[in-house]
This record gives sequence, C-alpha cells and structure tokens, in this order.
Amino acid sequence: MLDASTGAVLSHRKAKQPIAGGKDFDSLLKGLDEEKSRAEDIFQREVSALKDRDRILEEKFREALRRAEEDPDEGPPPRPFDLD
Repeated sequence: MLDASTGAVLSHRKAKQPIAGGKDFDSLLKGLDEEKSRAEDIFQREVSALKDRDRILEEKFREALRRAEEDPDEGPPPRPFDLD
C-alpha cells in the first residue's frame, strides 16, 4: 500500500507463487502427454513380456509331458523297510 499524500510505502505484500512451479498450462499438458505415452510404452512392454513368459512356460510343460510319456514310471519307489 502506498500513502497517497506522501507516496511512501506503508506495507508490502510478496507476490503469490504461481501454481505448478511457474509452468504454463501448455507445458503442463505436454508433460502429461509425455507421461501418458511413457506409461503406455511400459504397459505394452510388460504385456509382451507376459505373453513371452506364457509361451516359454507352455513349451517347458510340453517338454516335461513328452519326457513323462517316453519314460513311464516303473512302479512305486522301494519302501525303506524292504531295503533291510
């Protein structure tokens, strides 16, 4: 505030800091779009990794199933009492 007659400063109030660290609306939107695209890239990477993981597990299961069919069990394992 200023004194009208003398022109002296009676009180001083500091200007408010702008919200969002002084960035304007357009730069905030651009940053939001960049974050959104980065999140989408990460999501797509994880989806493809999950599909790849499913494929690998399926291959391992098929291989174990094939081995089990080729090498059938010979019966129950021997009991410890029969070994004496």
